[in-house]
Amino acid sequence: MTALAEEVAPVVADKPVSEPGSDLDEVLWQAWKAMDLPEGYRAEIIEGAIEVSPTGRRRHGVLVNRLRRALDAHLARSGYAAHQDVNLVHNRKSWIPDLFVAPLDLDEIPDEEGLGVDAAGVKLVVEVTSPGYRNLQRDRARKHREYARAGIPVYVIVDGFDGFDGFDGFDDFDDEGAVVVLTSPDPKKARYTDEHRVPYGSDAIIPEGPAKGFAVGRAIVAS
Repeated sequence: MTALAEEVAPVVADKPVSEPGSDLDEVLWQAWKAMDLPEGYRAEIIEGAIEVSPTGRRRHGVLVNRLRRALDAHLARSGYAAHQDVNLVHNRKSWIPDLFVAPLDLDEIPDEEGLGVDAAGVKLVVEVTSPGYRNLQRDRARKHREYARAGIPVYVIVDGFDGFDGFDGFDDFDDEGAVVVLTSPDPKKARYTDEHRVPYGSDAIIPEGPAKGFAVGRAIVAS
């Protein structure tokens, strides 16, 4: 694959979401497995489409790595760790979150085909937003729904960009950004029923799971 744009969807459904076990799911799954991407790109199956996106910018990497180091320190001796660059697999869908918390030994939660880990064993996912309408929509809306469908208990969005119309619950961020902690997933409705949002500089506290009590605060999000 060459000359990729910032994000493309090579295979797209007529409807935005397919039913688990549908023919479309299988077509997307086989196409995703066969993809050979150039270095610096990743492919995910999100709501009836294969989405290709580039590696994050410097600021994105700074925040992700600060979070990982802090999470690993918080999780020490818990049997859990923060992981990166691994496929989360659920019902013929595949996602690569910026970070996720799962058992220290990921061999404890393999997916059926050995391509990643079973999302059912993941306790928390983190996405750090990148600029661009589709990038923001992916983390705030599409991945929000996908992670909720998978029943992942906690979804954290580190969002340094102003809100925009059309995304209920994610408008009117202050100019400095916000951290959103989503809990209580409802897989049938594809949404998290509890949301806690705090502006940059205040502590966003993880309320449950192995990372309970961990704070995403000023030390992590500061420029």
